[in-house]
Amino acid sequence: MTASSDTGQAKPQRPLPPAPARHWTARVVGALLLREMSTTYGRSPGGYIWAILEPVAAIVMLAFGFSLLLRSPSLGTNFLLFYAGGILPLRFFQGITGNVGTAIAFNRPLMAYPRVTYLDTLLARGLLAVLTQTMVSVIIFGGILITQDIRQNIDPAPMLEGFMLCILLGVGLGTFNCFMFLRFPIWKSVWNILTRPLILISGVFYIYEDLPQVVQGILWFNPVLHITGIVRSGLYSTYEPTYISVPYVALFGLVPMVFGLLLLWRFGRDVLQR
Repeated sequence: MTASSDTGQAKPQRPLPPAPARHWTARVVGALLLREMSTTYGRSPGGYIWAILEPVAAIVMLAFGFSLLLRSPSLGTNFLLFYAGGILPLRFFQGITGNVGTAIAFNRPLMAYPRVTYLDTLLARGLLAVLTQTMVSVIIFGGILITQDIRQNIDPAPMLEGFMLCILLGVGLGTFNCFMFLRFPIWKSVWNILTRPLILISGVFYIYEDLPQVVQGILWFNPVLHITGIVRSGLYSTYEPTYISVPYVALFGLVPMVFGLLLLWRFGRDVLQR
C-alpha cells in the first residue's frame, strides 16, 4: 500500500489558481460569450430589442414629464438629449457591474472543466455587457441626433472617456462583488439597497452646479456623478464641469478590482465548493 492510502487523509484544498496563459484563448471566451448571448437574450421574445426599448422608454417619459414642468433642461433645449446623457452612462455602469458580479455564479457548472477559469467567465460576461450597452448607447444617441433639431456641437472624445471610465468602474466593482456575492449571499441584498438611489444622486435629472454647496460636497464622492458630467461635457460644448476628478474615478474602479482578483485567487475554490 502506498503512503497516501495509509494516511487516508484528504488533500488540503488549494486556492483557485489564476488562469494560465494557454487557457486565455479566444475559443474559450468566445464560447462563453455565445452561451451568455443565447441564455440572456436568445430565450426572451424580442431579445436585444428590449435592451434598447427600456432606456428609450425611460428617457421619453422623463423628457415628457419634465417638459410639462420646465421650459428647458439644465443644459441646452432638448430634454431627450439631456436625460439620455444621464441615463445611458448610469445604465452602462449598472449593466457591466451586474454582469461581472454574477459571472462565476452564472457559469458555476462550467467551472468544473479545467479549461474554464474564473477569468474567462469575467471576461466573457463583461464583454457581453460592454458590447450590449455600447450598441444601446450608439443607437439611442444616434437616433436623438438624427430625429431632433440639435444645434450644439457634439464632441465624442469626452463621451468616449466617460464610457471608458464606466467600463473600468463597472468591471472593478463587479469583480469585487463576484467574490462577495458567492462568499456572503446577503451582500447582494445590501448592494441592491446601496445602489438603488443612484438614479437620484448621479446627475440624471440635474447637473452638479444646480445643487446647494452642502449637497455638492456629499454627492461629489459618487463616481458615477463624475462620469455623467464628463459625458455631458461632450454633448454640450459650453458645459465645462470643474468638479470632475478622473483619478478618483479610476482608483474607485482599480482598487476593488485588485482586491476582487486577489480574493478570487485565494478563496475562490473554497467558495465554489460550498
